Amino acid sequence: MEKFDCVADVIKSIGMIVIASAIGLFFWHLGMSEANIIMVYILGVLITSIVTTRQVYSLIAAGVSVIVFNFLFTEPRYTLLAYDKDYPVTFITMFVAAFLTGSLAIQLKRQAAESEQSEYRTKILFDTNQLLGGMKEKEQIISVTATQLMKLLSRDMVIYLVQKETLSEPAFFGINKDAAKEKYLTEKEKSVALWVLKNNRYAGAATDTFPDAKCLYLPIRTSNVVYGVIGIVIQDKALDSFENSILLSILGECALALENEKNAREKAEAALMAQKEQLRVNLLRSISHDLRTPLTSISGNASNLLSNGEKFDQETKQQLYLDIYDDSMWLINLVENLLSVTRLEEGNMNLRLQTELLDEIITEALQHISRNKTEHQISFQSSDDFVLVKVDARLIMQVIINIMDNAIKYTQKGSEIVVTTQKLQNKAVVRIADNGPGISDDMKPLVFDMFYSGAKSMADSRRSLGLGLSLCKSIIAAHGGELKLTDNTPQGAVFTFTLPVEEIDLHE
Repeated sequence: MEKFDCVADVIKSIGMIVIASAIGLFFWHLGMSEANIIMVYILGVLITSIVTTRQVYSLIAAGVSVIVFNFLFTEPRYTLLAYDKDYPVTFITMFVAAFLTGSLAIQLKRQAAESEQSEYRTKILFDTNQLLGGMKEKEQIISVTATQLMKLLSRDMVIYLVQKETLSEPAFFGINKDAAKEKYLTEKEKSVALWVLKNNRYAGAATDTFPDAKCLYLPIRTSNVVYGVIGIVIQDKALDSFENSILLSILGECALALENEKNAREKAEAALMAQKEQLRVNLLRSISHDLRTPLTSISGNASNLLSNGEKFDQETKQQLYLDIYDDSMWLINLVENLLSVTRLEEGNMNLRLQTELLDEIITEALQHISRNKTEHQISFQSSDDFVLVKVDARLIMQVIINIMDNAIKYTQKGSEIVVTTQKLQNKAVVRIADNGPGISDDMKPLVFDMFYSGAKSMADSRRSLGLGLSLCKSIIAAHGGELKLTDNTPQGAVFTFTLPVEEIDLHE
């Protein structure tokens, strides 16, 4: 690249001297004075200094211009002799004027370039500040920092993040895709980065510490806390003072962003722990209150049967049996929900995914719903297609049972509950609709919240923990689906959830 620039500058210099000479000959034939022709050559040197990259070309152009002027325009013409005793002074004056003009032009051009470069670097620093202000993840912060530094320095770099008082695996950022990154990721290079982490000081190339390293390593820090180490590939050209100043400013912004990310993450973790603790408190409070009623009912009915069973007629006994059965089934359903909630909270709900026929899952679930289902008109309308889904059948049955029990509990006797299935593209859609009183708009956003129950406004006065729908939403989300609530027409509520369809290729 430099060789190409050199050839281009030589061509430009020769071209300007040729053009100046042609204009000078034209002025000569018009009878203009030598002073005007000298000004043309000085202008040519000025333009040469502007269009070339190095000052040496304007110096050479000034000397060559004197020689060419002597050859073309002084007596005797077309020789390098000069008869007039004033010509040496003219030549010296012309050379000095051309040289000074060219030098001034080069200096102005250099100042303009430095000013432009300074403005560009300042813009990079400002853009970095703006970009990092919107980043929330470590990876995003590091990526933005590396991108901005590559714009600033035009160099490859390696970044290590601090994890558990040591360095993570390095992330390499190259200016081009073909960068040979292996030589910058060796154990020797990483040992220099570790030294920087432990000592919170610069090291590596262009320093007195590990000067044979490939990169210059700097800590990404705020005060005495180091969040990472960055390695800048130095090669043969060290950073200048201004580049180093902007680099330190950007690394400071990066460290501040990483500190904010850490504080936000710790705050979120603390809030989550507080939320979990509150959840446990609410759970224990709800359990202690809600278990007392069915247990008291079961023990009381059982005691009556043991003590006075022979005195009760068959209808009374049957009613006591049914009451005990209803309360025990409610407790079983409650325990199932509690176990599932606990597994979800602890992240231990391992889905046992198997390919199942959706209609069979729904049919099986409908056989396990509340005894009160006989007081309602329940129907299942299957789609014409055989819909296969890859799900944990036990959990999907629990979702259907919870939604159906809610529909039975919160709708009037004789209400109609319809379950339908449908296949839409790569999703199976299950729709459970009732024609009960429906759910008001102000309650809709709350029905999926844990421990929320609208039972107080319903006909059935038994309290519920409010775990059912919250658990259903979590289970469906774990399967990659979505559970939502809409209004039925003309009245009632519709719960709709989706499941991924499992495609099976049949080979005949």
